[in-house]
Amino acid sequence: MAAAAMVVPEAYRNASAAVPDWLNKGDNAWQMVSAALVSMQAMPGLVILYTGLVKKKWALNSAFMALYAFAAVMPCWVLWAYNMSFGHRLIPFLGKPGLAVSQDHLIPRATLPSTHYVDGTYEAPAAQPWYPTATMVFFQFAFAAVTVILLAGSVLARMSIRAWMIFMPLWITFSYSVGAFSVWGGGFLFQWGVIDYSGGYVVHLASGAAGFTAAYWVGPRLREDREEFPPNNLLLALAGAGILWMGWTGFNGGDPFAANVDSSMAVLNTHICAATSLLVWTCWDVLFFKKPSVIGAINGMITGLVCITPGAGLVQGWAAIVMGIVSGTVPWYTMMVLSRKLQLMQKVDDTLGVFHTHAVAGTLGGALTGLFAHSDLSSMFLVVPNSKGAFYRGTGGVQFLKQLVGAAFIIGWNMVVTSIILLVIRAVIPLQMSEEELKIGDDAAHREEAYSLVGQGQRERFSHNGRIQLVESQIP
Repeated sequence: MAAAAMVVPEAYRNASAAVPDWLNKGDNAWQMVSAALVSMQAMPGLVILYTGLVKKKWALNSAFMALYAFAAVMPCWVLWAYNMSFGHRLIPFLGKPGLAVSQDHLIPRATLPSTHYVDGTYEAPAAQPWYPTATMVFFQFAFAAVTVILLAGSVLARMSIRAWMIFMPLWITFSYSVGAFSVWGGGFLFQWGVIDYSGGYVVHLASGAAGFTAAYWVGPRLREDREEFPPNNLLLALAGAGILWMGWTGFNGGDPFAANVDSSMAVLNTHICAATSLLVWTCWDVLFFKKPSVIGAINGMITGLVCITPGAGLVQGWAAIVMGIVSGTVPWYTMMVLSRKLQLMQKVDDTLGVFHTHAVAGTLGGALTGLFAHSDLSSMFLVVPNSKGAFYRGTGGVQFLKQLVGAAFIIGWNMVVTSIILLVIRAVIPLQMSEEELKIGDDAAHREEAYSLVGQGQRERFSHNGRIQLVESQIP
């Protein structure tokens, strides 16, 4: 009997330029959805979260810093930073700058050329997902944008907008791109086998370390703002936190670059760890402060999401619970107890505690991945053979050491480069707003306010002589 002819799905029977033979429509759709989810974490997620968490007079300025960052990353990304992060190797920790705007570059099948791995007799080809480069460029842009916005959380309520506008492209170019290429794009940490499934190091540890450094150089808020900084709208903050949490489905679920079983594992582990961490943080609040805190619950949610990110698709469900317990405990201690004892923590004014929620949690996540990464799950995602955590013995102890070295590099690089960038900017313009602007807030920075609550079609504005005036709103 003649062999049955292979049945080709109708959607693929007539290959065309728009539907090439290599295109997997399911993978492409999932990757674009994941990119949209990650983008929504930034805009509107973090924009709304920051607006609600800060003092009323800084609501608009905080939202604008996040909004501007999201937009400003895109031209940098497509003009040079994408290829610096995921293109051909220039040096062991950086790719060659190049454009990612022409159809000749964006339509062909996505390839991360420097991820080609060779070790003795073992060789793994470069990553080549089943969708066009345009999808990959957009997906990775979303991560870069989120990283810068997270960094902004450390310097809210005092950094000059002009300084922020200069800082943005420099930091993406000289700091973020180095971390992304080194760990993800085929650089020396990738080749050595450091594990960062979806950005615990590249995104969260980098933003936490750079944010803490930036907070040091920019200087503190006004004393009155540091001593009294009540959130102006916690319900709004909860809405932003919800978008952030649900958006993490794409943040971790999209990083296998395919809609496969490892992606499903990553999504489930993400929500297990986040929920566990939120509950544990809340329990510590009740135990020590006698009442649960909404802000505490948001912080616990974030630390859980950050902690699971380096190993989301590489650990088992029980390990995700353990990681949630740790991420709801250690960052709680560093934020609520240790930061009040250490002089350095008192001196550096990290507005939203990004160091604790992202740097501490990201380091924990990377280290715990070095303990709990399972060999079977690792083989679905990693190119380095026999990768596994120390919990499973054998060569796992080496993996734990690699994770610590990788974290040290990301911390060191971001602290040094962020310092250099800000010192250069400071030589040209002030990093912080003037004292008058700091006293007034949004109206001085933007000639706008977040809430118009005075009169019909009028709003309260501070004049330069400090007197309150009523002026007609610009909104019809």
